[in-house]
Formats: sequence, C-alpha cells, structure tokens
Amino acid sequence: MERKELEIILEEGEGYKIEFKEGVSGLEKELVAFANASGGKVFLGATDDSKIKRINLTQKLKSQIQDIANNCRPRIKITIEDIDNILIINVREGEDKPYECSSGFYKRIGPNSQKMTRNEILDFFKSEGKVRFDELIESKFSYPKDFDKNGFKRFLQLAEISKIGDIERLLNGLGVAEKQEGRLYFNNAGILFFAKNPQRFIPWSVFTVALFKDDAGVDIIDRKEIEGSLFEIVEEVMKFVRLYSKVAYRFTGRPQRENVYEYPFDAIREAVTNSVMHKYYFEHGHNNILRFLPDRVRIENFGTNHLILFLAKQCLEETISSPTCSPKFTLVKRWEPDLRG
Repeated sequence: MERKELEIILEEGEGYKIEFKEGVSGLEKELVAFANASGGKVFLGATDDSKIKRINLTQKLKSQIQDIANNCRPRIKITIEDIDNILIINVREGEDKPYECSSGFYKRIGPNSQKMTRNEILDFFKSEGKVRFDELIESKFSYPKDFDKNGFKRFLQLAEISKIGDIERLLNGLGVAEKQEGRLYFNNAGILFFAKNPQRFIPWSVFTVALFKDDAGVDIIDRKEIEGSLFEIVEEVMKFVRLYSKVAYRFTGRPQRENVYEYPFDAIREAVTNSVMHKYYFEHGHNNILRFLPDRVRIENFGTNHLILFLAKQCLEETISSPTCSPKFTLVKRWEPDLRG
C-alpha cells in the first residue's frame, strides 16, 4: 500500500472493510468478522478517530498476530504489511465459513464487528450449507412403524434394484437412515421419501395445485393440497396437469390417432421434480404451488432457494437453485436423470 492510499483511508475512516485498532486486544474478533464477511483490512496503530498512534513494529508482534489468526477456527488466512509505523493486516474472505474465535462468532455490520446471536449463528450455518435439512435426524420417526415398506418396494422397482438383502443396510447406503445403539434413525430425506405420512413430521412439504378461470389468478375452479412422499406428490401433481390440459388429435394415417397436448408433460414433470427437490425446507411458511392459468402454468417455490417456472404454450423460463435430495431421484431411471441445478 502506498502512503497516498493510506492517507485517503485514514481520512475516510472506518467502514465495512476497514477497521482501526490501537493494539492487538480484541483483534481476533475483527479477523473473524472479516473472514465471515467479504474480507477486509485491520490498521494496527490507528485510533478510531483516524489518528496515527505509532507502535513498535517487531517480528515478535507480527508472530503474535499470526498466532491469533491461526488460533481462530478454522485458521484465518492473513498477510501483513507495514507503512509509517502502522501495521496493515489483510484478511481474506473465508473459504470455510463460519469462523469463530474463543469468544464466539462475529459478523461485520457496517463499520463494526458484532457478535452473532444463537439464531444468527444457526442461520449462518444454514446459509453456508454447513447444516443440511435433509441430513437432520428426526428422532420422532419410529422404524418400522412409520416406514412405508410398500412405497420403498415401489422405489426399488423403479430403480431396478432386485436384490434387496438387508433393508436397514440398504437404507443406510442410500443415506436416508443410520443405526445408533441398535435403533435405526431416519433423517428428513428418508422421511420425505419413505415415511407412511411424511406430512406428520414435515407438514410444510404439502404441494398446492390450483386451476384458475381467469388470467389474473383470482377465480379458482379446482384446488388440491397434495400430500405423500416426494414420489407420490410429483405423480399426483402430474395427474392434475393431465386432467386439465387441453388436447388436440392428430391423424397420421395409422389406426391410432396421436394426442397433442398444449403443454409438454416431460418439461412440467422435470419442473415439478425440481420444485420438490430444490425447496428450501428450513422455510415453513410456504407450500410449493402449481398455478394452472388459461394461458400458462406457473410453479412457485418461495424461500431462500427461490424457484419460479413459467410455462406458456411451449415457452419455458426457469430459475433453479442448488439441489436437495436429488440423488434419490436420479437413482430412479424413470425420473429425468439430468436435472439442472
């Protein structure tokens, strides 16, 4: 950093990526906050009111700062430079968020480093993908009482798995259950796929379908709340779509006429499948919704992972986020294998 740039920063004062400190006391909080944000610089030897307080720049001090960074969890990557008796600590944005120090987790709020609350920490872990909804164990699920054995057999048939062997071992291999102290525990993915009544444990996994009379989506002709496993939900949604899709007939000269539907069912099936897979299940307030309007089909999934599909007479526009539960779908060859995510 050049002297002129330092003068400009001192004149502008502290900000989201700039912190002034007179000494190393509390430095770990600033390092953690920057690593949890988008990185930043700590100017050691500058006061909060932008005045230079000269410090003794020694190798021992630099080693002490490096030790502070190394003692954070995970270790924070920094580089150190000095100019005019000010030590500049460059903190990289963390590649393995969230980061913490001995006093907790911190985040950057404007020009300040603020300690996270319990709920903020949980939300941060979720946003960074360190806590996955489908991998969380549901202790209230009782195997085999709540297990849909027939549904599991249908899954195996679709996946063309003939040699079942030990069901519990197979469930563990699929990543939907694990055995602890002699009991088989199901995670949320296992419940969404193989519970007799998934909505008993995850009520917000219901899928709403509605047929509207008008383009504005005000007058409802038919509406259903579809429950069941993810496989069952997709099948029931597709039944609803087929029921209300207009069909024309093409005569090809062969004995059997060809049905020509107004919408490509394969595209809708893929979209519905993506909708249940990509749903942000941490968000409890919204169902997936398929709106069947006179001129279009609209599929909505609101939450942190936001999906909207708009299908208007062969015209497809899609926005899809990262996948959830997709391995179970791709295993079944009948389902579209190259789902986009």
